[in-house]
Amino acid sequence: MKILIVDDDPHIRTLYKEELIDEGYEVVLANSGKEALEIFEKENFDLVTLDILMPGMDGIEVLRKMKEKNPALPVIMSTAYDYRDDFSVWASEAYVVKSADLDELKSTIKKLLNK
Repeated sequence: MKILIVDDDPHIRTLYKEELIDEGYEVVLANSGKEALEIFEKENFDLVTLDILMPGMDGIEVLRKMKEKNPALPVIMSTAYDYRDDFSVWASEAYVVKSADLDELKSTIKKLLNK
């Protein structure tokens, strides 16, 4: 299973990558929405974790563009802030508040990939 991690924070990218590789996933990193879409055009992914607040193109815009190309792709919106009341994140399959404890993220990934 191949996961694309999109986050402008290098520490988050590294943490997610190490933890998810330990879980047996193949992991590709992108540090911006623009880079994520460039990678997304060339490779196929089983799941994407997507930061909402990024400079340039935000995660909501990236989500929209990815869903236009692949509506069935599971996307987990990941942010340090609680956006659950924002209707724009509802197009994603899941929403995880960033934390050093990745149990919620890992269990959400497993649940989405085992459908």
